[in-house]
Amino acid sequence: MLKISDITYSVEGRPLFEGASATIPDGHKVGLVGRNGAGKTTLFRLIRGDLALEGGEISLPARARIGGVAQEVPASATSLIDTVLAADTERAALLAEAETATDPHRIAEVQTRLADIDAWSAEARAAAILRGLGFDAEAQRRPCSDFSGGWRMRVALAGVLFAQPDLLLLDEPTNYLDLEGALWLESYLAKYPHSVIIISHDRGLLNRAVGAILHLEDRKLTLWNGPYDQFVRQRAAARAVQAAEAKKQEARRAHLQSFVDRFKAKASKAVQAQARVKMLEKMEPITAPEEAAKQVFTFPAPEQLSPPIISMEGCAVGYGGPPVLRRLSLRIDQDDRIALLGRNGEGKSTLSKLLAGKLQPSEGHVTRSGKLRIGYFAQHQVDELDLDETPLQHIQRLRPAEAQPRLRARLAGFGLLADQAETQVRKLSGGQKARLSLLLATLDAPHLLILDEPTNHLDIESREALVEALTAYSGAVILVSHDMHLLGLVADRLWLVKGGAVAPYSGDLEAYRAELLAGDPAEKPPAKPKDKPARPSRDAILALRAEARKCEERVSKLSEMIEKLDAILADATLYEPGKAAEAEKWMKKHAEARDGLARAEALWLEALEALETAEAG
Repeated sequence: MLKISDITYSVEGRPLFEGASATIPDGHKVGLVGRNGAGKTTLFRLIRGDLALEGGEISLPARARIGGVAQEVPASATSLIDTVLAADTERAALLAEAETATDPHRIAEVQTRLADIDAWSAEARAAAILRGLGFDAEAQRRPCSDFSGGWRMRVALAGVLFAQPDLLLLDEPTNYLDLEGALWLESYLAKYPHSVIIISHDRGLLNRAVGAILHLEDRKLTLWNGPYDQFVRQRAAARAVQAAEAKKQEARRAHLQSFVDRFKAKASKAVQAQARVKMLEKMEPITAPEEAAKQVFTFPAPEQLSPPIISMEGCAVGYGGPPVLRRLSLRIDQDDRIALLGRNGEGKSTLSKLLAGKLQPSEGHVTRSGKLRIGYFAQHQVDELDLDETPLQHIQRLRPAEAQPRLRARLAGFGLLADQAETQVRKLSGGQKARLSLLLATLDAPHLLILDEPTNHLDIESREALVEALTAYSGAVILVSHDMHLLGLVADRLWLVKGGAVAPYSGDLEAYRAELLAGDPAEKPPAKPKDKPARPSRDAILALRAEARKCEERVSKLSEMIEKLDAILADATLYEPGKAAEAEKWMKKHAEARDGLARAEALWLEALEALETAEAG
């Protein structure tokens, strides 16, 4: 049991904890949440004993082991599997002692303890954890120095999971995991045999992997039972009650004060007035809950382009050697919201770079709309910001002709207010840097926005604001993210990147999650042949219906566009002398729209036939 009793702690004179208390029973899985800067990471350091409390006490059972991921493992020549095995220091020490011990009694004790901690299955357990975090059997035998910092953070996480401390402290572990690794971690933590406290802004993780929420607010700690969504509902109800009570008390105070003000000078009412003064003094103040600052993203709206905005025919792409992806025949329209699914290393980022024009196809051809503007956001761009410049200087460099009030308004539209606008980037939080990079990516009102892990370092409120902005955005969106909540609310099409190919995924996100957690079919014994094909699953039929609806909506939009273009072309003034270029422009748009309508109708018919076949099966 972890017991936090009346703790007090300040940083540079700013109090983070004042009389904060909480008790975490053994075996509980708890999500630690609170605003950025509230002190969540500091609490972890206090629990580990890295910082000294100013008051109060934090207690754990004697000899309880605390584990967490502080930094990536060093770039050594030690293999990944051996690095993870070494993380269980007790097992490593016992095995070393077993090699040299001569006392029969001690040898027996060592062997008994090795059996108790299941030491002989250790390599298989370590390999399973590494595989879940994205390392295949070949990678597990390679030295740590072969991998980048982000991958070595995964190795460090694998080591602490393998060591199985009595209290596991994880600070934003999914920031360096992909969707597959994040889903595996959710499943693993739900079955972890000891206590876990996890700082996370991943709503899916907080809903599926924990059973309680520890909320840090106003320098106090409150433990709420249930996953995150239940916590949000309970807290909203509690805040509503508190606000109502505060309002009632304010009205009561005003009434009492009015009586005192009116009659304190009258001798006949002096006693009653004095009684009401005492009532006012005894009244315990009820403070109305402070409203959280509204988090915002404001994406500029692009003009509409004729569909498709990008089409590919028989494309292959790679990095000079064998193609990573091949035979790509894809189409993107401006109303598309597409999530890219696929295991790490299959080519999601490669496809994103091809779409963004950062890679050129080695075969086939890509056709882009002539006026197409593309916004591209990836984590490396956050790392490439100029640390010595302010956000205002970053945006001034790109918009030198714009007045400062306009530039500041742009920054404010991404939650970077006056103070942050003139703060050096090196002093900004990870979330503020991500907001600046998103602003720079969308500055030109792109028709296509490609987002590769946009939620890293964004808190839950900012993630919800991003969902709202993307929902209102009138351009196309390509998403790569480990945040299932974001994907589920934004994406209406799923593309699976697998085996060098890209194809629509027939199921939904829950089906994909179940597929990933079930493991690779190649690792399972082959199924017995069936006499006839299995009837398509309900999820597959629902996906086909959704695709048919999507195609029908596209046909409707194109038909409306053609009607508007017909009206423009029917205007006799368009053909007056000197307007030949303008008339030609509208006729070209009309031809493009007609061509797009023909393709959209063909896709609609294909979708209806596929749906009819599936439902008949």
